[in-house]
Amino acid sequence: MGPGLSALLVFIALIVAWAVVLKRNITEAAALSLVILPFFGGFDRAWSLMLGAVKYALNYEVLFASLAFVFMSFLLQNSNVLTGMLEIFTRLFGRLKGGPAYANTAISSVLGCFSGGNTPNAATAGAFTANWLMRSGWKKEQAATLIAGNGGLGAGFPPSASLFLVLGFPTVAGVVSEGGLYVALFAAGLYQVLWRVVYIHFIVRKNRIQPMVQADAEPVGVVFRKYGINLLLFMGAVIPVMLTMGPIPEHFSALSETWDDAMGALNLLVWLPVLMILIILLLDGKNVARQFSGWEDFVKKLIPHVATIGGLLFFIFAASNVISKLGLDKDVVALLDRMSLSPVITTTVILVLLAVVAGPLSSTATLTSVGVVSHAILVGVGIDPLAAAVALLVVASTEGASPPASGALFVACGLTETDPPKIYMPLIMWFVIPITVIAGLIAAGLLPLP
Repeated sequence: MGPGLSALLVFIALIVAWAVVLKRNITEAAALSLVILPFFGGFDRAWSLMLGAVKYALNYEVLFASLAFVFMSFLLQNSNVLTGMLEIFTRLFGRLKGGPAYANTAISSVLGCFSGGNTPNAATAGAFTANWLMRSGWKKEQAATLIAGNGGLGAGFPPSASLFLVLGFPTVAGVVSEGGLYVALFAAGLYQVLWRVVYIHFIVRKNRIQPMVQADAEPVGVVFRKYGINLLLFMGAVIPVMLTMGPIPEHFSALSETWDDAMGALNLLVWLPVLMILIILLLDGKNVARQFSGWEDFVKKLIPHVATIGGLLFFIFAASNVISKLGLDKDVVALLDRMSLSPVITTTVILVLLAVVAGPLSSTATLTSVGVVSHAILVGVGIDPLAAAVALLVVASTEGASPPASGALFVACGLTETDPPKIYMPLIMWFVIPITVIAGLIAAGLLPLP
């Protein structure tokens, strides 16, 4: 077994044992892994691997975005903006049992078709529905599980960076068209949505959740007149998406090289939380300020929200970088070359492997490291190239719900103030395993694609 695969197994085992068996703070395990894993590359490389991983984590935009969304959530909790939005959403969807859960799923699906990012997807949809979910009867762990799981729809629906990456695979290019893969992945996203409806229905029945709106509720028009201005918060998500995708950036990029560089410098993960924070302050900044006696009080109350998640994300992202640098992709190729398995078992092994790798790595990093060889192996055992490509993308989208290093997971926990290890098993049982099964059914042709 090569150093990359060995490091991955040790990393997962250390995280699970530390959190589940020892019941210690998971940040400690993540920090310890950053010290241990570089030595899998040898004593001569350990220091450079560690320093490179630290530099990578400090420059990784997901780390900034996750902390920015935690800060945004903190501001929302101390403002009237969220209250106004919840009044609107409650009136629109409150007559449904599980209304906020269906709203979160719908928002996540729509955002998935725009942004293609799991972490901003979970953050945006979760910011509007986290408190609403808990107010309607969802336990905070259940709410965090749904928000993180729905975050995966960012990569589960096209377009996404993962889709364009797969289109460049040697066994995909020239065989599968861009339009064909786009439409097929959209259909697969709908399969994922149907499964989420099953999960929501289960929780609604288990918690005996009732509609939040009674027959004598205020008319919709009255509610919008009172609270409609708070919907401007959505512009914090709409504007960055419009400026980074679609005809607007294409138009400005065509004007000149300077404009092209400027549009290329816009980062969705950076500007989405920044703009939403600015809108919150514009809408209700004075009221937010009144919640604190001064800057010292503000910082004291903010630090507990940021410190744990910030430290955990930093060490986990750094450890993930070490695993990639140790040659995880080469180790996987070598391992599979030594196996002689049936097509069904081979497909199962490949999909499970991708789901495991998606735990510490992002969906894009997962497909970058083991995607090419995985698709080649699936096609080699008789899987249709389009079905194989979609199956890989579906499994990679579990990154949004895969412990221990999912950005969406930590954003969801930040929004609901949930201890991350408490939702590890629910996420695995309700999202990682079922979605991997969906991918297997797609690869086998049992779930049809257009």
